[in-house]
Amino acid sequence: MKKLILVFAVVILSTGLFAQVSPNKYWIKFTDKSGTPYNINNPEEFLSQRAIDRRLTQGIAITEQDLPVNPSYVAAVEAVGVTLLNTSKWFNSVTVFTTNPAHIATIEGLSFVQSVEKSVANSSTSNDKFLKPFFDNESYMDIPQNGALKSSTSGNSYDYGMAFNQIDMLNGIALHDLGFNGTGMVIAVLDAGFLNADEIAAFDYLWTNGKILGYRDFVEPNNPNLFDSHYHGTMVLSTMGANLPGEMVGTAPEADYWLLRSEDGESETLIEELNWVSAAEFADSVGADVINSSLGYTTFDDPSQDHTYQDMDGNTTPITIGADIASSKGLLVVNSAGNSGGGSWQYIGAPADGDSVFSIGAVNSSGNYASFSSTGPTFDGRIKPNVVAQGSGSTIIEPYGGTVSSGSGTSFSSPITAGMVACLWQAHPDKRNTEIMEAIQASATQATNPDAFLGYGIPDYLLAHDNITNAVVYNAYENAFEVFPNPFDGEIFITANFDIEGPLDVSITDINGKVLHSISIEVMDLGGYLKFTELENLSAGVYFTRIVFNGNSLTKKLVKK
Repeated sequence: MKKLILVFAVVILSTGLFAQVSPNKYWIKFTDKSGTPYNINNPEEFLSQRAIDRRLTQGIAITEQDLPVNPSYVAAVEAVGVTLLNTSKWFNSVTVFTTNPAHIATIEGLSFVQSVEKSVANSSTSNDKFLKPFFDNESYMDIPQNGALKSSTSGNSYDYGMAFNQIDMLNGIALHDLGFNGTGMVIAVLDAGFLNADEIAAFDYLWTNGKILGYRDFVEPNNPNLFDSHYHGTMVLSTMGANLPGEMVGTAPEADYWLLRSEDGESETLIEELNWVSAAEFADSVGADVINSSLGYTTFDDPSQDHTYQDMDGNTTPITIGADIASSKGLLVVNSAGNSGGGSWQYIGAPADGDSVFSIGAVNSSGNYASFSSTGPTFDGRIKPNVVAQGSGSTIIEPYGGTVSSGSGTSFSSPITAGMVACLWQAHPDKRNTEIMEAIQASATQATNPDAFLGYGIPDYLLAHDNITNAVVYNAYENAFEVFPNPFDGEIFITANFDIEGPLDVSITDINGKVLHSISIEVMDLGGYLKFTELENLSAGVYFTRIVFNGNSLTKKLVKK
């Protein structure tokens, strides 16, 4: 199935952890960007004005990491006789195709090549070849002739048809009625293909009004076939961009979209993670605000490439590293949690494990946990998923006939969320991506008691909007409280670095979000220490203390000796 971090990216990527990327495809990493004709003082040469403005708004510096791969290095590799597939400025690398081992031997000898990670024939692939763990756990069906999905209900601005419930559950209709429907926001959809999306009536509004800004194929860049390939992206796009009044209206009907194919629907190999990173870089450069990625990676056709649960630590897989870098550039990366709930894997996949990735689980039409939705925590004990939306019995557009249908999978709860994220961000364009995520989490049904199934719960986007409008500053107290000792043994102390007045709620939870100890007090000031004792019986491991004060929440990780 299918992962964000920045500081250690170069170190991790240079260790050669992944020896194979795909049959006859190779990952070539360069030593440097020396001699590049590009300069960070002239970012308009490699970033669109929207991308530059996003960085300016969020106070993000343009660095050498943003510089394209040295074109002379790329040209020298191509001159050997290989076929260039994609470049990656964040990883300072290229992927290429060749069936001639001599080509690779020559490339390995180039002075500016750090490493070449080779592929092998698919001899290790069993009868499970072409098994797509993420997609194969999803289901699709016709809309039943009765029941909640069949009722057609409208708000003041749109007649949502059968998509009413999945938007109403999030209090998104109220946001639409305020005029926040995605206008001016750009969503990049990274997926497996967009079969017939250029012909389906549900997308006519997008095409007619120039809201499909463009499309690009990172799987077959030399022979693109986005609209004659896999069907998955078409269904995903429909939950955001469909506009068939009375039948189906998506969560961001007025947003602009880039359609980017990164996933090969006919195989499962590590190169798809590299395709994803190249697509995310492209989304960054053209000025996208939000990425929706209804993809997840855990196991591959070649078992030697398989990830483990230990890899789900936010720092290990290439796609997670790339997703965290994308977030560091100011994009908001929305990703499906996965469809492995109740299975042998059970947990979220990559890049949903990223600490800066907004990972989305699934509930049914009544708001109850969907049994297929992958659970947290991450291997290092962080709460995942972040939030949930309807992913069981979601209303979608069927890609072959273009009719309104139903689908189940976190592939649909993720874009339903991504569309609402775009609407909320439209209302508050001066906010950072992290502030938008924090506001959404704080509005959700389990904001004070998150768990490994629903995360922070079902968001209320109108409440998130109101809280931001009323100048609630999230994480304003990030450094205001101290929790010590850490690691702890039998007791912990909490103190504030400033005088506080009002209600203070403190809880200690395990990695699954279960509350072990809690206290609620009314304080004029903390007046010293707040003390939790009798913690000796807790097992050694990771815990969290959650402090809620003045409408803000702060979570700190603790380790029990």
